[in-house]
Order: sequence, then structure tokens, then C-alpha cells
Amino acid sequence: MGIPAAVVLGATGRIGQLMQLAPPEGLHLRLQARRAQARHVRARHVQGGHVREGGDWHILDPLADPQALARLAEGAEALLCLAGPVPGRGPAGETADMDDHIRLGEAAVRAGAAAGCRVLLASSAAVYGAQGGLLDEDAALQPANAYGAAKAAMERRAAALGAELGVPVCALRIGNIAGLDAILGGWRQGFVLDRFADGSSPRRSYIGVQALARVLAALLAQPVLPPVLNVAQPGAVEMAALLQAAGKPFGTRPAPAAAIAQVVLDTNRLQALLPFALAPADPAQMAAERAALEPYFT
Repeated sequence: MGIPAAVVLGATGRIGQLMQLAPPEGLHLRLQARRAQARHVRARHVQGGHVREGGDWHILDPLADPQALARLAEGAEALLCLAGPVPGRGPAGETADMDDHIRLGEAAVRAGAAAGCRVLLASSAAVYGAQGGLLDEDAALQPANAYGAAKAAMERRAAALGAELGVPVCALRIGNIAGLDAILGGWRQGFVLDRFADGSSPRRSYIGVQALARVLAALLAQPVLPPVLNVAQPGAVEMAALLQAAGKPFGTRPAPAAAIAQVVLDTNRLQALLPFALAPADPAQMAAERAALEPYFT
């Protein structure tokens, strides 16, 4: 038998690039893009400090050509759907159609049915909306924007279709990704954080860029997954601590009354699945992981 294969839809996106930079061992990735020169990105595998160009790329539009997607998934163990529009990043200045998340999720499930493989969908902690406190996978979904609403609808529709077609589907509710987020990733000169009465800044669930690549690879190798998983490193990270660890200066302002001090994803379910893959959230480690990969994102 050969090396097991997994399909990655949307491999030219930011999370897809992470998986290429930290490729999983013992798993062959079939990388999907809609255009041969999409974002001029090529697979870049970091091995022993060296970059190797290449990758098993497949050019197809999963919505326009579902038969090609089904063929791509043939013989694969799993299909990971990372594809979907980012808010405010539509083509040629157009508004992105958030409903494409739903269409792509359903297309992934249909391909999984045709190929007999399980499906993992990249969802988001945005499905929880502005709720504070500790949020487990059974918490009510209260998305506060169009992106979160589309991801919640994608989860619901894909789960229903998976049940109908006999496809195991797991929605991955990914928390803040350190360096691809609005804080560390969006830092600019003059950056300002909310400051609460106790002097703290907002605390959120985070995962490092290299940690996320490792977790996704480990999940692709898992034969059985629950319908929903929170994906973050255990604990909460204070935004000020993350910027300080990265050496990024910032100012503060009094937090408005509506600001939420702490939003934390409960990761017990993920930790039970991957007991050795998840270190506690550490701002210094997360900043270092982002710095190590900085050249490949610029």
C-alpha cells in the first residue's frame, strides 16, 4: 500500500500555505487551486531549513466542476475544505459572496460521498459571535457578522447532507491564529488595544501558525472525528502579551462598555483526541512561530 492521501481544497489560502510549509509526515497532500497562478503561490516545503519548491497541485473549480473534484478525492482518506471567501476580499473590488462557504462545504461533502472519504471543514470561532466566557462545542451559535453566519450555515447544511449521504463530517471551529489575526497579523504603527478597568487587554483563544499546521495534519490522520471541534491551544492569550512578545509597540484606550474581556474556546475535546499535539497557549512561542515563517508570507 502507498502513502495515504488527503485532499486540501483552497490550498493557496493562508492556512493552506501553512500546511505546505509544515507538511505532514506519512500523508500525501493533493493540493487544489482554482487557477494555476493563483496568488502566484507555489508549494514551499521547509525541510532542514531549506525550501523545496513543488507540490501535488490540481487545478479545478470545485463548484463549476464537481466531477473533477470527485475524481481528485478518489482513493483519499480525507478531504479538508479550507476554501471560501474572506470578508472584504472579493475579486476586483467586488463584495465577497459569503454563501460560497455553504456551497463549498456541500461540494466537499458530495465529493466525500463519491470517493468514500471523510470530510473536514474549516469553520471559525466566529460562529459563537460576541459571547464571552468559556465556549464548548455545544454552546449556542450566535454569529455577529455575515462571515460567522455563513460558517454556521455551512456547518448546518454540510452536517445534514453528510447524514443523508453517509459521509462523516467534522467542522473545525478555528480560533485566532497568531500572525494571521487582526492583532499580530494586522499590527501597524499606532496600533491601539482596549484596556479594561483591571489594566488587562482582551484575552482570547489562540493557536500558533506551526501548531495549527501540526494539528490539522494530525486530524487528517484520525479515522474518527466528532461532528464539531474547537481548534485552539489550551488557555487564553492576552493580546497585549502577544504584541509584547513579538516586539510590536502599541497604545491603549479605555475599553467600551460593550467590550468583552475574555472569550475562550473549550479545547477538552481536541485535547482528548490529540493529547501530545497541543501545548498550552504561550505568547512567546506563538510570536516565534510567526517570525520563523514571516519570509514565506511576505
